[in-house]
Amino acid sequence: MNELVERVDERDQVLGVVDRAEAISQGWLHRVATIVCRDEDGRFLVHRRPDDSSRFPGQYNWMLGGAADVGESYEEAAARELSEELGVHAAPRFVLKFLCAGVISPYWLALHEVVITASVRPNVQEVAWYDWLTEPALESLVRQQEFVPDARDAFDRYRDLSRTERPLS
Repeated sequence: MNELVERVDERDQVLGVVDRAEAISQGWLHRVATIVCRDEDGRFLVHRRPDDSSRFPGQYNWMLGGAADVGESYEEAAARELSEELGVHAAPRFVLKFLCAGVISPYWLALHEVVITASVRPNVQEVAWYDWLTEPALESLVRQQEFVPDARDAFDRYRDLSRTERPLS
C-alpha cells in the first residue's frame, strides 16, 4: 500500500496529499518526525539500520522516526514512531524543526527528545543493533561515513543548542 503524506511548502503549510514515493521522486517537501532517545544517565540511543532497509541500509543513526501521516502533528508522529520502532509509549518533547536538504529529497525535519526509563523492544525491521552512547562517543560516530548523512546535520543543529534550551524531559 502507498504511504500518503502531506505535501507542504517552504513555510511548512499544507498544499495537498501525495504519495510519499512521488514526493521523494519529485523533490516535494513533506514532514518527517524524529526522536532522540536518552537514558536517565544522559546517554543517547544509537542504532544501525537493517541491511535490507530501503533507505540507508546498514548505516548508523541517532534518531528514530519517519514521515508524518496525513493530518498527524509532528508530536503525534514522533510518539507513533517511538512506539512502532522501540515499543516505548511516551510523549516526546519538541526540540527543533528545520528544512532539511536531504540526501534522497528535501523535507521538514522535526526533532523531538524523550528520556527512556523502561526497557526497549526494537522492531527488527527498523533496528538491527542498538547501544547507549555518551555525547562524545556519539560525536565521534556521527563523523564516520557509515552514519546517515541527514542525521549528521540534525546532530550538529541539536548540539549547537545551548544546554538551557534543551533540558531533558
